[in-house]
Amino acid sequence: MSEEKTPILKVRDLVVKFRVRNRELTAIRSVSLDLFDGETLAIVGESGSGKTVLTKTFTGMLESNGRIPAGSIEFEGRNLLTIKTDKDWEAIRGAKIATVFQDPMTSLNPLKKIGAQITEVIEKHQKLPAEEAKRIALQLMEKVGIKDVAKRFYDYPFQYSGGMRQRIVIAIALACKPRILICDEPTTALDVTIQAQILDLIRSLQKDYGFTTIYITHDLGVVANVADRVAVMYAGQIVEYGSVREIFYDPRHPYTWALLSSLPTLARKDEALFAIPGTPPTLFNEIVGDAFAPRNHYALNIDFQEEPPFFQISPTHFAKTWLLDPQAPAADPPEAVKLMRKKGNIYVESGAEDSK
Repeated sequence: MSEEKTPILKVRDLVVKFRVRNRELTAIRSVSLDLFDGETLAIVGESGSGKTVLTKTFTGMLESNGRIPAGSIEFEGRNLLTIKTDKDWEAIRGAKIATVFQDPMTSLNPLKKIGAQITEVIEKHQKLPAEEAKRIALQLMEKVGIKDVAKRFYDYPFQYSGGMRQRIVIAIALACKPRILICDEPTTALDVTIQAQILDLIRSLQKDYGFTTIYITHDLGVVANVADRVAVMYAGQIVEYGSVREIFYDPRHPYTWALLSSLPTLARKDEALFAIPGTPPTLFNEIVGDAFAPRNHYALNIDFQEEPPFFQISPTHFAKTWLLDPQAPAADPPEAVKLMRKKGNIYVESGAEDSK
């Protein structure tokens, strides 16, 4: 949408609905998105904003009560929405687009040895004999930082720590050499030290294997440390996207301002930590105007009447807010956003000295 190069995955006007207790909920509301080869895209937003639902459509993993009435997802010259059966999805899911979930125990079979869980994926997708699959599995275990792999190959998941289990889930995801790796809150269940190790591991593996990464997260510290580009989601829509520097240093949507203002590292000692007022709208109802308007003290009258279009700020930066309309009054960003610019370091959590 904003780049001259061809995206490897292109989402256009995607709509996702769920049937819940005889009512219909619109979880994704006309989302368009481009993903480019080798990049790291972070998708951020509050719980319930649609981050996970959006990426589930890339692998055909929507729940049985979900449907996609409109839109397209193009990958390798094919509209993925034309795939109807799980058997057909097997050529994409895991093999081309793999997912690492936040709780590794939901991905690992507690009754099966670790080595067997890696080798079965290699045998199935790479069509290799058992001995060759085992050799590759051991290499992958070493690659993700497991020690004494000849012994640990025969352990069960309960014999691994949480961080080690997550490393194994990453190894399984990479066993098919996917083009896209979706990381859905991959460090949420881990302590801070292990979080940093897992993020470093994924970043290192991306360099070695050349895959494209999508991070789903609500943690802006993670975003600052790993992302090339950022898509900010609210109430089933992308409301702002741009490079990581543009989102942190020059955000334009009031929701992005609010997310940045919530960062603990930007809080002042004499003030309470900022919290976004109100709650997200129910997606059972039709949204009129800007979905964030009721929680936004920058809201204009038109925000309650008409949905804003995307306004272009730069070739890579777009935001869906009426504040960018030439006729809108000037709006001064909150102090936290101004402080972010003054700090001049987007690695807000890690304290790293250099930015991307």
